[in-house]
Amino acid sequence: MSNENAVLQGDVIVVTVPFAALLDTLKTVKSSFKTGQVLVNVSVPLETAVGGRATRTVGVWAGSAGELAASVVPKTVSVVTAFNNVSAELLKDPAKQVECDVLVCSNDDNAKRIVLDLVKGIAGARGFDAGALENSRTIEQITALLVSLNIRYKVKSAGLRITGISPVS
Repeated sequence: MSNENAVLQGDVIVVTVPFAALLDTLKTVKSSFKTGQVLVNVSVPLETAVGGRATRTVGVWAGSAGELAASVVPKTVSVVTAFNNVSAELLKDPAKQVECDVLVCSNDDNAKRIVLDLVKGIAGARGFDAGALENSRTIEQITALLVSLNIRYKVKSAGLRITGISPVS
């Protein structure tokens, strides 16, 4: 289905486009959003958006890709940053254990709860409330580091585990 129809029909919308396509994608579907929907931004401002390396990020005038998304969609849509540090390679196969933690940021506690509940449906994954949407700035930077680790160790699944605290239950 088209992106516009997907937005019209979903309660939770997940945008996973490369950063270079984020603005255009959101502008294209902006009029399709409905009050109360949750937008999960997974895009990360990797330098590849401007012809650079995937192991570095570019500065975003809004602060982060998550905050940029929030500045584009209607204010009645709650924006959440999540899954930025989980390898797409791991998420492709629902039967696989995803031994990664998912950091979830939003200014809307209910939207965070919805996404944290989605994380519980992924075998092996654990969700953590990582605070306000502005914390996306830090979470997105970690992705570049994980890409670098993947390259260095010749894998496609480097991820994070948070220790010392329990995930959200």
